[in-house]
Formats: sequence, structure tokens, C-alpha cells
Amino acid sequence: MGSDFVMLSLVPMVIAALAAVACALPGNFLLLRRQSMLGDAISHVVLPGIVVTFLVTGSANPWAMLLGAGIAALFSVLLIELIVRSARVEPGAAMGTVFTAMFAAGVLGLERSGASGVHLDVEHALYGNLESLIWLDAEGWSSLADPEALAGLPPELTLLAAVTAVVGAFVMALWRPLSVATFDEGFAATLGLPVRALSLALIVVAAMACVAAFSAVGSILVIAMLICPPAAARLMTNRLGHQVWLSLGLAILTALSGYVLAGYGPLWLGFAGSVSAAGMIAAVSGVILGLAALTGRHRRRTGSPLSTPADRPYKAPNA
Repeated sequence: MGSDFVMLSLVPMVIAALAAVACALPGNFLLLRRQSMLGDAISHVVLPGIVVTFLVTGSANPWAMLLGAGIAALFSVLLIELIVRSARVEPGAAMGTVFTAMFAAGVLGLERSGASGVHLDVEHALYGNLESLIWLDAEGWSSLADPEALAGLPPELTLLAAVTAVVGAFVMALWRPLSVATFDEGFAATLGLPVRALSLALIVVAAMACVAAFSAVGSILVIAMLICPPAAARLMTNRLGHQVWLSLGLAILTALSGYVLAGYGPLWLGFAGSVSAAGMIAAVSGVILGLAALTGRHRRRTGSPLSTPADRPYKAPNA
């Protein structure tokens, strides 16, 4: 039993948890900046970059996919900025136009590229391939100390672990400047903080997390992890530090419980087979957000004004 768990379930669960943490960290700041839809856009626009990378390299190597998707994400951000400045349209409309067009182009590219032969298709783009990321070389818990067995770990695990470490280091190193710039850009600018550079760096880090998680868990789960755990945590606390840690706990809980429910939930209900792990994790994250909206201490009550002291609880850290 333990051997089967290590081989079939341990790695997918760790990958799901890493993806959730990597997305939730920048998601907290995007949420407070009212830029959550930017994460949604990034998770969509990486698809054409992945398709082009496959056509150029002829393989689905995760590191090559990361590079191609990163270039696509950067291109989309520049394109959105160009549309906003030149056409003078609302940023939300520009984002909606760009990510819809690029995602559609990516879907068409998938259908015409023959990428489905390497498990890169429309379903993979939406749900990822989490269930297939098993550890074939594992022979039980002892494999965790076996260098030969560890060499057979799916490359997606290494990629996500590296990106999660980078995202965590970024947030820790720039915690105070990010906090100040998030809540009051004008005040941050008077302190001499590079507000625009911090904003761009946050977008780049969020793009890295989205790109790294995309190939393993798909766009649906990336969007859910960027938004749902931070939003649920925001409804439960008024302190930024508590919100970030709570969002990480909720993200990990959601990833693990969703994976288990995807495999065993239908059986418990009397149905045959299983359902998509990424889809179930996203659904569980939505349920948790719904519960937080109903029971959270700092939820906005019906009939309250749009801006109340409870809605503006944060204070920028002292300079």
C-alpha cells in the first residue's frame, strides 16, 4: 500500500501543493492591487508560447516550455500596455481582448500542430496532466533516500520546486517595499521606492508561477490558486502577514484534499472511476472561498457602503 502511494500519488500531490503555493504568494498582492484578472490573463496567454516552443523543439521539455511561455507572457503584458496607451481603452477591456485572442490562437495551434501525440492538447491546457506525473522508479518510502530513484522524478516537480523557491525568496526579500507600494503607491513613491519596477517585478514573478504550474495543472487550476486562497484568507483576517500565511495553508489544504476527493470521491458516492484532479482542486478552492464569504470575520455585509473601515483595514508599514 505504501509503495503504491509513493509511486502513484505522492509526486502529484506534492506538485499540486507546490503549484498552489507558487500561485497563492503573488496572488495575495495581485488581489490587494485589484489586478487578479491579470493573473487570469497570464494563465491564458502562455498557451501560444507553449505551442510555438513545441513546434520549434519538437518536445514537451518543461524548461523549454517555461522559456516559451515566459516570452508569450511578457509579450502579452507589453501588448496590453500598448493597447491601453494607444487606443485609450480600459485596462480590463485590453486584458480581456488580448488573453482571449491569444488563448484562442493557442487552441488553434494545438489542433493543427499534432502536439496531442505528446499529451499536449486542449484538455491538457485546461486540466493539466497531474495524474500522469507518477514516480515510476519508486519502490516505497526508502526511494526518497535513493539517488537513482530520485533521478527518475518527473521534471515538473523540479521545475515547480525551483520556481516556488524563487517566488518565496522574492516575497521575503521585498516584503516591506511590496507592502507599502501595494497599499499606497503615492506614499511609496515619496519614500523613494521604485513603484513601477516593483509592480513589473510582481507581474514577472506571477507569470513565472503561472507558467511553471501551467503544464502540470492547466489553466483552470492556475486561475483558482491565484485568486481563491488569497481571497478566502482576506475574508478571514485584516493583517497582511496573517493573510499570506493563511492563504498558503488554504492552498495546500485545497491541493491535497482536492486530489484525494478526485480519486476517491466518486467511489464514496457510488460512482465508478475518478474525475480530473485539477478540476476537483479548483472546485474545492471555490467551495472554501464560498464558506469564507459566508462565515469570514471580515466579509462585507449586505447593504454596507463600498468603502468602510472594515474594508480598509491595512496600514502601510512604517518607513
